[in-house]
Amino acid sequence: MPKVLSFPKGFLWGSATSAFQVEGGIENADWSQFAPAKDAADQYRLFEKDFQLLSQLSQSAYRFSIEWSRVEPKEGVFDEREIAHYRKVLKSLREKNITSMVTLHHFTTPLWLADKGGWANGKSVEHFTAFAERMAKEYGDLVDLWVTINEPVNYALLGYLMGRWAPGKKNPLLFFVVLRNMARGHNAAFKAIHKVKNDAQVGIVRNVVYIEPFSPMPWDVAVAAIARFFQNRWFLNKVKDSLDFIGVNYYFHSRLLFPGIQVNKNKVVSDLGWEVYPEGIYHVVKEIAEYGLPIYITENGLADAKDRLRAESIKEHLKWLHKAIDEGADVKGYFHWSFIDNIEWERGTKPRFGLVEVDYATQKRTPRPSAFMYKNICKTNKVEI
Repeated sequence: MPKVLSFPKGFLWGSATSAFQVEGGIENADWSQFAPAKDAADQYRLFEKDFQLLSQLSQSAYRFSIEWSRVEPKEGVFDEREIAHYRKVLKSLREKNITSMVTLHHFTTPLWLADKGGWANGKSVEHFTAFAERMAKEYGDLVDLWVTINEPVNYALLGYLMGRWAPGKKNPLLFFVVLRNMARGHNAAFKAIHKVKNDAQVGIVRNVVYIEPFSPMPWDVAVAAIARFFQNRWFLNKVKDSLDFIGVNYYFHSRLLFPGIQVNKNKVVSDLGWEVYPEGIYHVVKEIAEYGLPIYITENGLADAKDRLRAESIKEHLKWLHKAIDEGADVKGYFHWSFIDNIEWERGTKPRFGLVEVDYATQKRTPRPSAFMYKNICKTNKVEI
């Protein structure tokens, strides 16, 4: 007999995207030059139809980002047309009783700031804070949950240390400078949003990796503990006093062999070769629960163009998430990555993360079978395993 797992009353079920990856037409961001998204999934124009589909799929929440480079295309100059656009977006969600989680920085930075060094420039803190305050004034009545910054450590690592992402730097010093400024930017934005709306819910999103030792040998245990601290806790410790909740993105598992070699079993992998390891979500949630704050799973998913693994992956991850909740973790919601296929940054359109398939030639949306399986979970607040 199948086992049925019930989730807490009021649990949010949704999915997520980011502006640059789905909107199309973004020309004033650093990524516009680094790896242009062109029309992407054209959600800037098609958002109303997308939200109707979101509602039809019984999802009660949607995480997306406001594109900073759209609303502030020049330093200190805000575009009223773009501000009006995002108000329409938020109103559309509100009319459909869909909870909004809005990210203010999801990997893209306006060109005018990028040209000054981006987050490596100390002035980025005051620029970001001013942007956050303006957004709170414009949308405080419509946004349910605010995320200041998405995955700051990944952003700094891939953009300033490894050079794979915009701005393409390989500078260890800048890596730490950017992280320092992002921590300061979050803390200042948190205060600014609360100054505008005292009861606002403001958090940050971290990519949390389940890191375990390859063996019980002391040297493997030690290297795993060090890696886990720097990957999962070091940045959070700098912002922990300025959080109403923590967003957890879970994709990765690492079994570390001294001196730091990853030795995963990789029994099941996504189209990108990433290991699918559902048990890891239990461990990362238990770790982050130690901060004593509400948790949202803000991203969890896989590249799976043929939809071979997605449905089972969702159910298995939710089984382990339910175990963490049963043991006391205060998890408030789950956002699958992603709602629709999107531009996967430097990898382009090939990786397919969407519950909903996008034909980029026609922009036609077609829900994959896993979307209907997930619909049943969203509708019943239960998972059958």
